[in-house]
Amino acid sequence: MGLMRRSLPGLRTSASATPAPRAVPLPRRGGGNHGSPGTARAGQPDRAGQGVRDHAPAIGRRPGMPRAAAAKPDLILRREHHQPDWSILIAVVALSAIGILMVYSSSAMRAYVQQDDTLAIVGPQILWGALGVLTMLVVMRLDYRYLRLVSLVAYLAAVVLLVLVFVPGLGRVVGGSARWLVIGPLPAIHPAEIAKLALVVYLAHWLASRGTRIAGFRSGTIPFLLITLPVVGLVFREPDLGTTTVIAATAFAMFFVSGARLWQFGAMAVLGVVAALVVGLREYQLQRIRTFLDPWQDPLGTGFHTIQGLLALGLGGVFGAGLGESKLAGGLYLPNAWNDFIFAIIGEEFGFVGAGLVVVLFLLLAYAGIRTALRAPDTFGALLALGITAWICIQAFINIGVVVALLPVTGITLPFISAGGSSLIISFAAAGILLSISRETVERTNQETDAPADRGRGNGRPHLPGSRRRGLPPTPTEPA
Repeated sequence: MGLMRRSLPGLRTSASATPAPRAVPLPRRGGGNHGSPGTARAGQPDRAGQGVRDHAPAIGRRPGMPRAAAAKPDLILRREHHQPDWSILIAVVALSAIGILMVYSSSAMRAYVQQDDTLAIVGPQILWGALGVLTMLVVMRLDYRYLRLVSLVAYLAAVVLLVLVFVPGLGRVVGGSARWLVIGPLPAIHPAEIAKLALVVYLAHWLASRGTRIAGFRSGTIPFLLITLPVVGLVFREPDLGTTTVIAATAFAMFFVSGARLWQFGAMAVLGVVAALVVGLREYQLQRIRTFLDPWQDPLGTGFHTIQGLLALGLGGVFGAGLGESKLAGGLYLPNAWNDFIFAIIGEEFGFVGAGLVVVLFLLLAYAGIRTALRAPDTFGALLALGITAWICIQAFINIGVVVALLPVTGITLPFISAGGSSLIISFAAAGILLSISRETVERTNQETDAPADRGRGNGRPHLPGSRRRGLPPTPTEPA
C-alpha cells in the first residue's frame, strides 16, 4: 500500500521495518508505570506531537479509568540501553584533570604569598571536582526524560535566584558585577551558571512540545522571547556580558535547530539592536571594546590583561616552559591566572602543543555531543544534547578567544578547567545529562533509506534526524 506511519521516537518509521520493540507488562499494584517519561501509550501521539504510538491493549489504572479496564493486557515500550559515549567521558575527565593541575600551578605562588598555603585555591577546586564527578555519574544513570517533569520548576527557581542577586545583603559584588549569591553559611553560588542549565532543559522541553508551531510568530517567536529574555536580561543587568552572550547564543541555536525560520531571526536581530540602543552598554564595557581594537593604547590599564595573556602565550613557544615554570603564574603578573586567563598559563607552560590539546578535547566533546543529538531517541533528547553541547563549546570559544585577543575581554570561565565551584558542578551535571542521552542513541544503518515522516529539511523545518532504533518482537502479557 505504500503507507507509512509517522515515526515514534525510538522506532524505525518504514512500514517494512523490523518488528516493534519488546513489550513488558506494567505492574498492577499502584496503577502501573504509566507516568514515567519516555513511556508510550497505545494509539496516542507522543508528547512532542511527532508520532502515533502502536495500538495495543492498555493495562494499569489511569486517572478516570474503570477498575475493570485496568485488568486488560498491556504492551509498553522498553527503551534499549547501552554503554555511554566514552569519548564524552574521556574529554570531560581529561579537561577536569588538566584544570586541577593548572589551577594549582597558576595559583600556588599567589596563595602562598597571601595565605601562606599553596593549596588555598586548588583545595576547594579538588573538592568541587570530586562532587562534580559524583554528580555526573549519578545523573548519567538516570533517565533524562524525568527532567521534563521538573523543567518549569527549575527554570522559575533559576529566575528567582537571579533576582536575589540584586537584594542587598544577599548579593556579593565582585569586580563591579553582582554575580554571586551568599545565603547564610552556605558557599557563595553563581546563579547564572544554574540558569544556563535550567534554561537549556526547559527550552528543550518547550521546543519539543511545540513541534511545527515554532515556525509561527505568535506561536513560536513571541513565546521563545518570553522564556529567554528574563534570564538574558537579568544576567545582563548584573552586568555579565560574557555569560549573556553564551546564554543568548545557546538559546538561538536550539531555536534554529527546532525549526525556526530565518525571518524570525531577522526580526529578533532588529529587536536586539533596538534594545541595545535603548539600554546601552556601560562605560567600562565600551572601554573594553576600544581596548580590544587597540590594547597597546593603555598597556598598564585596560589593555594589561590582553597584553599579559599574549605575552604568556608567546613565552610558551611550541613545547612550553614546563609545569610550574611560568613567569606570569600565581597572579603576580597575570590577573585571574587560575580563572579567566588560565588558558594563557596552559600555553606558557605547555606551549602550542598543550594549548592545542585543550582545543582538541573541546572539539572532541563538540563532535560527540552533536553525534549524540543526531542519534537521540526522541526530539527532547536531541534538543537537550545540542543545547548542552552548544553552551559548553560556545563558552570555551569565548574564553579562548579573549585570551588570544580575538574577542574583547569578558569575565567568563573555561569549562571544566577554570577555578570555580558553581561552574564546575553545573558543567559536570550537564555532562551527566549528555551521557544519559548517549546511553540510548541509535546507530545509523545503510538499510534504511526512507525519510522519517515527522522530520524535514530546509528553512522552517526541524533540522533533527528521525530515530533509527531497531525493534524487538512484541511479547503480549496475560491478564492477571
